[in-house]
Parts: sequence; structure tokens; C-alpha cells
Amino acid sequence: MLVRPARVEDGVGLSHLLDVLGYPCPAEEAAQRLLDVRDDPNQTVLVAEQGGQLAGLVCCDLSYYLPLGAFTCRITALSVAENAQRRGIGRLLLKEAESLARSAGAVRIELTSAAHREDAHAFYRACGYGEGAVRFVKRLGDA
Repeated sequence: MLVRPARVEDGVGLSHLLDVLGYPCPAEEAAQRLLDVRDDPNQTVLVAEQGGQLAGLVCCDLSYYLPLGAFTCRITALSVAENAQRRGIGRLLLKEAESLARSAGAVRIELTSAAHREDAHAFYRACGYGEGAVRFVKRLGDA
């Protein structure tokens, strides 16, 4: 299993992994989204590759959090291909994200998960994550 930064050529695999997560988009759009963040030093997109195929993806956003007076890392996406689930890939990607966050000086790492994803919640708890705040969302556009 190879964990590496995502590349624009990964568009098809990224598209599939975003679809698994519930955010379908065409391969060209997935590649463009990667282009949109690749030069931002606070954004990291890592993929797990196995046998030349993308098996997983984790996206991290590092930001300064004024209330804490420190940097935090937010996992904005974690997805594992259906045929690769329950093989340790999600756990591996979380560990990579945590390592990246620590290296960047983040004091906390967080993520959100849709309320209906109970299996994912159990997975995050098993990886040492606890429930935090309640999240409120107001849509401001089409995305």
C-alpha cells in the first residue's frame, strides 16, 4: 500500500472515492478540484494506492483557530473504495493525517461525519476520536 499526494491524473479515482462518500462529481471536475487546492500550503490531499488503483483518500485543511490560539487540522474527506473497506486503509489514512497535523504544529484534529453514517462513527471512535460539538449548517449556494 502506497500513500502519496494526489495527482491531477488521479481524477477518475478521486471521482469514484468522492462518490463513495456521497459527493458525486465527474472525473474532470475532481481533477479541477485538486488543482484548486494543490498550491494552498494548508490543504493536503493524500491517496492510498494499491495495485495501481486508488483505494482511499484523505483531505486535510490546516487553519489557525483563534479561540484556541493554535493551529488545528480538519479532515474534510475520508473515503475508502467499497472493495477495499475493512482492510486497514481508513486507519492508515487517518494516521497519515494525524502525522501531517502534528508536523504542522496542529494541537487538534477533527472531522465531521453525516448523522446516518453509524458505521463510520464506530470506526472513528475505535481510532480514538470522540464526539465534540453539534454542527449547524446553512447552505449558501449550490455546492
